[in-house]
Amino acid sequence: MIKKIGIIHGMEDSFPTAFIDRINSKNIDGIVAERVLIDKVIQGEPGEFAVILDRISHDAPFYRSYLKNLAISGTAVMNNPFWWSADEKFFNNALAVKLGIPVPNTVLLPSHELPPNTKSHSFRNLKYPLDWETIFKYIGFPAYMKPHDGGGWKGVYKVDTMEDFFEKYAETGTDVNILQSEVTFDYYFRCYCLGQKYVHIMYYEPRNAAHLRYTWNGPEASAELLETVRVYTLALNQALGYDFNTVEWAVKDGIPYAIDFCNPAPDAEKVSVGEENFEWVVEHAALMAIERAMAHKEGQDNLSWGTYVHHSVNGIAHNRATQPIFNPGVSS
Repeated sequence: MIKKIGIIHGMEDSFPTAFIDRINSKNIDGIVAERVLIDKVIQGEPGEFAVILDRISHDAPFYRSYLKNLAISGTAVMNNPFWWSADEKFFNNALAVKLGIPVPNTVLLPSHELPPNTKSHSFRNLKYPLDWETIFKYIGFPAYMKPHDGGGWKGVYKVDTMEDFFEKYAETGTDVNILQSEVTFDYYFRCYCLGQKYVHIMYYEPRNAAHLRYTWNGPEASAELLETVRVYTLALNQALGYDFNTVEWAVKDGIPYAIDFCNPAPDAEKVSVGEENFEWVVEHAALMAIERAMAHKEGQDNLSWGTYVHHSVNGIAHNRATQPIFNPGVSS
């Protein structure tokens, strides 16, 4: 029986093409990869793919609904479209706190303007004004404000004073934001995590222009620090249940702080990440997809559900600072 692996994507080209070619080049009996092509979507009908790697549904609601429809009939969609639909950065930070993983001080802010189809009475449970004094004391300045569910450095503001904050907050419209303490870092890493077991740590300089961010001219990190980053990266992804994600770490005084770890369709284009990183992510994405296809069980739930969800279903308490809910496993 043929197990088909598909990829659904948008404008990116180098990664999807390389992903398909890499899987097919391995010549594994019963495994074939190709692009997904959709001509109809009928409720409850299974699709032809055992596995689909999703690179675009966060920007295209039609694809998200299509993938959910396949998932309930057994397709292993990576990442899980149900969890991805529910996840956002502020929750991720709260989960990291429960895992005992360092994160910057962070607060959630309501949108500056009323969302569509709401009126002021819709927010009678929100106290005005907010307790800005406590918020600013907890966060400090400078700080960063960004959408609680955004990505790609869109809508990110650095704020240096209270006055600067209110001026920029007024520009954010209906976005719900988080406000986060600045971490003045000695090292910064961006880490691919695939299949909740493969980790690739990349030096990263977010202050550089986009095409130079994977260029690092600072000192090499210690083996101990890199191992801590690896284990923390696995902990977050195993708790969240992501098959394909990146985690960003700002390291200050030897402590890695998780800065951004809700990137389920992270950049993987060769021109952006460079040849070496591109080769790693293509190879390990192919291995992950092949492993999922070979483990696929027809007509059953083949999605990844993180330990947070599993423990919730089983009624297990979530404060894991002293009782880890992850298994670091082995990376390559």
